[in-house]
Amino acid sequence: MTTATEAPAEAAATGTAPRPSRSWRRVWTGAGAIALALVVWEVAALVIGDTVTLPTVTETARTLAEYLGKPYPQVQGKTLVADALISTGRILAGFLLGTAAGLALGASMAGVRVIRELADPLIAIMRPLPPIAFIPLLVVWFGIGETSKIALIFFGVLPVVTVATLGALDAVPPDLLNASRSLGASQLRTMLHVRLRAAVPGVITGMRIAMGGAWTAIIAAEMIAATGGVGYLILQAGNYLQTPLIFSGIAEIAVLGFAFDGLLRLLLRLADPTVRR
Repeated sequence: MTTATEAPAEAAATGTAPRPSRSWRRVWTGAGAIALALVVWEVAALVIGDTVTLPTVTETARTLAEYLGKPYPQVQGKTLVADALISTGRILAGFLLGTAAGLALGASMAGVRVIRELADPLIAIMRPLPPIAFIPLLVVWFGIGETSKIALIFFGVLPVVTVATLGALDAVPPDLLNASRSLGASQLRTMLHVRLRAAVPGVITGMRIAMGGAWTAIIAAEMIAATGGVGYLILQAGNYLQTPLIFSGIAEIAVLGFAFDGLLRLLLRLADPTVRR
C-alpha cells in the first residue's frame, strides 16, 4: 500500500507527474497561448491603424463591456447578454432533443438488426449534408420562429450522436456481454446496464463534436432568418461597420462554446475517471 509520503517518490521513479500538477500546467499553458494570441492581435491592430478593419483588443473589450447590459440601438434594442441567452436557449433545446433521439436511435440500431438495416442508409445520407442547407426549407415549413432554429440544430445533432452511439456500443468487449447474459440478464437489461454504461465515454465524445456543429448551424440560421441572437447581432453590426461589436459577438460565441464543451468534458471525466482531457 502506497502512503502519502511515498506517492511523490513513486511518481518520480516512474517518470510521471501527479495529476493535479499536470492539470495546472495545462491551464497555464492554455492561458499563455491565449495571451500570446491577444498580444499578436493588439500589435496587428495597431499596425493597421483602422478600427473598421481590425479593432484593438482594448477597443473590443470596451465595446463588449459597454453593451453587455446596454441595448445597442441599431440591433433592435437588445443587449449582448440578451442575444446570448436567445442563442443559448435555442442550442439547449435543439441539442437535448437531438441527443436524446440520437441515443435512442443508435441504441436501437445496435440492438435490433432490422432497425440498423433500415436506418443505416438514411443516416449515411444525412450525415454529410450541412445543416445550413436546410435553412430555406425549414423557414418554408416552420417560418422564422423558434421551431425552425430548434429543428435545424436537431437535424444537425441527430446523425452525429447516432453514429457515435452506434460506434461506442459496437466497441463494447464481447466478454462483458457474455458475462451479463450468463448471469441471466435479458438482452434489454444487458443493453441498458452493460453496453450503454460502457459506451458512455464514446457517446459523450460524439456529443462534444455535435455541440460544435450546433453552434455553427445556429449562428448561420440567425444571420439568415432571425430577429435576435448572436448571429443576428453580428450580421447587423456588420451592416453598420461596427467591427468592435462584431468581435464582441464572436467573443461571446467563443466563451459560450468553451463553457458547454467544458461541461461535457466534466461529464466525460465523471463517466470515466481514467480519461484525461
